[in-house]
Amino acid sequence: MKRTFFAVLFVAALGLNSVTAAAVLSPAQSEGKAATRAPEIKYERYKLANGLEVLLHEDHKLPIVAVDIWYHVGPVKERAGRTGFAHLFEHMMFEGSKHVGEKAHFKYLESAGATDINGTTSFDRTNYFETLPANQLELALWLESDRMGFLLDTLDRAKLTNQRDVVRNEKRQGEGRPYGIVDEEVYRQLFPKTHPYYADVIGSHADVEAARLNDVREFFTQYYAPNNATIAIAGDYDPATIKELLEKYFGPIPAGSSVPLSPVVTPPITAERRTVVTDTVQLPKVILAWLSPPAFAPGDADLDLAAEILGQGKSSRMYRELVYKQQIAQTVNCNHDSEALASTFVCELIAKPNVTPEKLEAEAEKIIDDFAAGGPKPDEVEWSRNKAETGLISGLERLGGFGGVADQLNYYNQYTGDPGYLPKDLARYDAVSKASVQKLAQSTLGKNQRVVIYGVPGKKVLDDVPRSPEDTDADVKITPQHTPEYEAAQAWRSTAPKAGPQRALVLPKPTLFTLPNGLTVYVVERHELPIVSAQLQILAGSASNPADRPGLAGMTAALLTEGTSKRSAEEIANAASMLGSDLESRSDSDTARLGISLLSWNIGRGLELVADSAEDPAFPAADLERIRANRLTALVQQQDNPMQLGMRAGALNLFGSQSPYGFDALGTAGSLKAITREDVATFHSSHYGPQNGLLELTGDVTPTEARKLAEQAFGTWSSRAAPATVPPPPAAPSRKILVVDKPGSPQTALLTFGVGIDRKSPDYPAVSVMNTMLGGLFSSRINMNLREEHGYTYGAFSLYRFYRGTGPFIAGAQVRQDVTAPAAEQLFKELDGIQTRPLTDAELRMAKDSIIRSLPGNFESARGVNGELANLWSFGLPLDYYTRLPAQIEAVTSADAQAAAAKYVHPENLLVIAVGDKSKIETGLKDLKLGPVEEWKEAPTAAVPGSK
Repeated sequence: MKRTFFAVLFVAALGLNSVTAAAVLSPAQSEGKAATRAPEIKYERYKLANGLEVLLHEDHKLPIVAVDIWYHVGPVKERAGRTGFAHLFEHMMFEGSKHVGEKAHFKYLESAGATDINGTTSFDRTNYFETLPANQLELALWLESDRMGFLLDTLDRAKLTNQRDVVRNEKRQGEGRPYGIVDEEVYRQLFPKTHPYYADVIGSHADVEAARLNDVREFFTQYYAPNNATIAIAGDYDPATIKELLEKYFGPIPAGSSVPLSPVVTPPITAERRTVVTDTVQLPKVILAWLSPPAFAPGDADLDLAAEILGQGKSSRMYRELVYKQQIAQTVNCNHDSEALASTFVCELIAKPNVTPEKLEAEAEKIIDDFAAGGPKPDEVEWSRNKAETGLISGLERLGGFGGVADQLNYYNQYTGDPGYLPKDLARYDAVSKASVQKLAQSTLGKNQRVVIYGVPGKKVLDDVPRSPEDTDADVKITPQHTPEYEAAQAWRSTAPKAGPQRALVLPKPTLFTLPNGLTVYVVERHELPIVSAQLQILAGSASNPADRPGLAGMTAALLTEGTSKRSAEEIANAASMLGSDLESRSDSDTARLGISLLSWNIGRGLELVADSAEDPAFPAADLERIRANRLTALVQQQDNPMQLGMRAGALNLFGSQSPYGFDALGTAGSLKAITREDVATFHSSHYGPQNGLLELTGDVTPTEARKLAEQAFGTWSSRAAPATVPPPPAAPSRKILVVDKPGSPQTALLTFGVGIDRKSPDYPAVSVMNTMLGGLFSSRINMNLREEHGYTYGAFSLYRFYRGTGPFIAGAQVRQDVTAPAAEQLFKELDGIQTRPLTDAELRMAKDSIIRSLPGNFESARGVNGELANLWSFGLPLDYYTRLPAQIEAVTSADAQAAAAKYVHPENLLVIAVGDKSKIETGLKDLKLGPVEEWKEAPTAAVPGSK
């Protein structure tokens, strides 16, 4: 797992000692602002007697707490023939421990309102984390300690069989995505077969299927012991009781044997290695990869910046040359992934149609050679540092999950042995210079040191293997993990801890004002970090498209950052980068959005950039043609992705081609080819204006400052733009199955589409409770059936997609090809059952608690706040909506949920979309007799009405 937590311009570190550390930022380019309040990361570290390392960080910003536990084991510890075993075991840890109960881990957490519930495996570690309401901290400690100390007695062959299936479905999901098997080849070429990084983290089908019960037990005994783990807790906990709780739950767990260190040598690459991988894709992909210094070794930081300069974002050299100027690449990306044994520097490029991989490689090679020969330019070093600084501080907004404070403390602890390494890490990047980057590029990115992989159109060749016999491990006898005396002493664990006193529900309510020109402004103050997230939202999404121009709104939004009367596209990108950010422009069903997140002393210049792009786009002819070509190519790429194909087919067949909701933001090839500059300019003048917009500023800014900034940037904007008429709801379809043929696909994207619900409907609370248990949680009926009971999929779901008009209801999963029909049968069993089997008391309670208690977690970051409040504005909901929502959810009864299901879930009126190998799945789907089975292909582009 690569961390991009680096920054520069740090000038001081306070309080560094063996227990507590803090870092202080001093901003460069301050707009007259005195030394800004410095974000601090204070932590305490100690060990329990059994060796468990504890990291604590106290933060009372929100009534939530993050728990993040790292076991110091990953593929780096795997034996030959056991690739993927660490990841498989990560799955086993969620299957239920002795006192918690079978498959109950997620149920407890989701009932508690936890967010960011997950486990992940990287080459060097396996982690487990959750963010909970603060009064539920003891629940997390009970759950994590029980599976650390009491898992073995519950690990049986049925659970192992199920999770082998789930993991292999996860692998098939990766293999089925475009270039999945191409990307997997990188590590096989960089490392020898004997190296622990040789195989993908998820391993091979053969090795995963070969995992046996005794292997699982041995792995747990060797690596899942307190002396091989570190737990980080960050957030709103009581410092007077936290150590006592940790001792209560983790202290009694005995230490395990010491984990042996097995030195591994990573041999250098001394001659170029080349390979070609065929995949069911339409565009070639080129991957250039090198070995680089291990994490935190000399040169690691230099190559992080080199990757940023070469191939990350619109300011990068590869984007400017290959995407913007030559227009031979659809996408480019360079990434430096730092790991313990060796790091990897990888550049990935996808070609435009009719561009050969040889041409793409040759042009990318010129850029890399020029970079190595001349080094970075001063402005490149500066903007990459500015972006790094913003990225670091923004990451500190979140306590848990990937990159949150708890995760970062664990990361430093794992790789450096010092959770307080932050100031030293920042100093590494501050020390990077033009000369040091050039030196590393010359010594690392040579032609004889690289791997070159071409992913080209062709047959997808997979290494799938049959499932193990049904009687596998039938003769394995389970021996107790602990003595009877120890078990008796720990019997208290059988009762789940009760929640602590309920913290007050703290949800942000913005300060609202309106500029004289009609622009609505929301301001949410947060001064803990010097970060401001700004978002301009306009009611100018796909709903505003003329019937004969699907994709016009998306094209217009994409062109906002491609040039104004004052700046070219390249100048816009460079200006944003110099401010330490990227200016994002996108559109969806109802809105277009321009967004930027900045250090607070840069917000004035950032808002000027947003305003210039929104108010005065020039729509240059050359850029219009470039974006047209880019979006046409993106349509081609959709054909390679089964889920995207399924979503596209479902929307078009549900809403029809005359509804603007029938197409996504890309529209159709016919429409994209027909759109003129006049079309774009007319759309902009008709829909972009202050009376049709919302500006959101969340973070280190006061309402007084926000008003001044908004008036300076947007005060002179004038327009008569108005929102489009909301499209009418679609008619309920008759059930039928539409098969989209995807020959060779290892899975089937199985989706159902039906008519959804208006977001402002008074039935929303009841529908939310109902759908939460139908398919909205991991513990939902659909997922527990298709994944946990049958092992058909990696994950199944149901959701209501909300538009300003009526959106769709969607349910489904990516399922193993050979179980497509049984999976469809089980999916409809649950869709029928939500009406005939009312929510039990336990399900009702879980749904309510999950919705209500998780609300604070949705507002953890400034971007999260903007997203939630933007929904209120676009849907016409009151500003105190989230404050009133908990009582509305609490009032829902099982009868209300059942009535909502009867009104808004109609299995007989669902379109079934099955994207997969028609020759393998059609017969089984016909045998289900759910409805007529037809092959579906999108109509040719000439069918677009009004095409010119």
